[in-house]
Amino acid sequence: MTDSQKSDETAVVANQDAVEANSPNGTEAALAADPTPAAAADETPAATETPAVTEAPAAEETPAEAKPGGSRPTPSPAAFAARPKAPAAVVPAAPAVSAASLAEAAKWGRAEGDGHVFLTLDGEEIAVGQYPGVSPDEALGYFARKFDDIIAQVVLLEHRVESKAPATDMQKTVTHLREQLAERNMVGDIRSAEARLDTLSAQITELEKSEKAAHEAVRASELAAREAIVAEAEAIAGQDPAQIQWKTSSARMNELFETWKAAQKSGVRLGRSNEDALWKRFRSARTVFDRHRRAYFSQLDSNNSAAKVAKEALIAEAEALSSSTDWGYAAGEYRRLMDQWKATPRASRKDDDALWGRFRAAQDVFFSNRQAANEQIDQEYTANLAVKEQLVAEAQALLPINDLNATKKALQSIRDRWEDAGKVPRADMGRIEAGLRKVEDAVREAEEEKWRRSNPETKARTNSALSQLESAIAGLKEDLEKAEKAGDQRRIKAAREALEAREAWLDQIQRSASDLA
Repeated sequence: MTDSQKSDETAVVANQDAVEANSPNGTEAALAADPTPAAAADETPAATETPAVTEAPAAEETPAEAKPGGSRPTPSPAAFAARPKAPAAVVPAAPAVSAASLAEAAKWGRAEGDGHVFLTLDGEEIAVGQYPGVSPDEALGYFARKFDDIIAQVVLLEHRVESKAPATDMQKTVTHLREQLAERNMVGDIRSAEARLDTLSAQITELEKSEKAAHEAVRASELAAREAIVAEAEAIAGQDPAQIQWKTSSARMNELFETWKAAQKSGVRLGRSNEDALWKRFRSARTVFDRHRRAYFSQLDSNNSAAKVAKEALIAEAEALSSSTDWGYAAGEYRRLMDQWKATPRASRKDDDALWGRFRAAQDVFFSNRQAANEQIDQEYTANLAVKEQLVAEAQALLPINDLNATKKALQSIRDRWEDAGKVPRADMGRIEAGLRKVEDAVREAEEEKWRRSNPETKARTNSALSQLESAIAGLKEDLEKAEKAGDQRRIKAAREALEAREAWLDQIQRSASDLA
């Protein structure tokens, strides 16, 4: 019996004493007339009252078999003595039933004067119960309202299906409503209600299929997302430990783990087998990554230690050289130490920076001392600079060279005095030497030119070329005379052009020969 049915029956429980007065049981009539009923709290289980409305025990009972009402057992004398004096119960009126509802209920059932109500189903009458002490319309309305309660639940369920609410337990509700209809303890269009429940059952089945498909789609998407997490974790773990960016990769692996936990907590369940398999792969990838990371940093620590030891040794040498005054030797040693430092593996960033600071400080001490010594020497060489500047001016006055022998003699004198003048400041050394070198280069070029002119082989080649050209010119002159006599303009032009070219060559070679002489 549903809660609504219980509430409807409770409304008439207060009438039961008056109703039971009409019962054929004489004892119940006597109890109903007793002006001193016992309080409910004092009644024994044997004296518990039954509802006034009697329903048919089963749909198969006939009207003749329906029990007209419940009976109560006779209370004991002690129960009568314990009952307080109370006024007779007031019988409330039954709820009013609208004419429209009665008209609809009359299509599917009827009520007799004694309160018995019958349902017409498939052309047969079925006793649904009794509501004594009220009019037939009220009795019929009571059992019609029980059917209306069922229809109200059917309508509510139809709205839920139409709005595509979650289908959880909907089929159970349909089954429960079917069972209530099957009890045949109400009046209404039972077959129509059953047909609506059939339709609802089919719609709920389709809704469940739709929900299952949506759930499977979400599950497939979640499975793909988990697969992506695992695949990325495996890709990170599969990188070469010597090439991997550990800081970035570690941060990404932690992000993947947090994403996994969030999906595990709030995502859909993928099934134990899927989740176990994916978690096993993910855990394995994280384990491999962590093992590689620990091995890498362990090796890195070892390498850092070795690098620190090697660079500490280089620093010790550099610090020992920092006070040396053998400037050339110490500078060479520092270059060697710098080459070894570059070839030594790096330690950790913090350690390497500190070691480099110490190494550089030792170098700075040495080169600062050398710079101070050079500055002192440069001050001593300032006087020498003035002498060499005068010598450079004297040498440059020899240009251009007119007399090579006199120039060479004067340049040699300048060189001798140059050596005697001594060293000049380092900053001016290049400028002073470049000034003297310019004059030396000019003298050397003059000597080479003189040699080219006096070379016997060159002279011989020049004389041979002069003889050949002179012979060719004589021949061309004869050809020109013959062409002029013949009046052949073409030959005249060709002979004249050839003769002019040979004469130009002859003039150039003669000037070269004059220079050589």
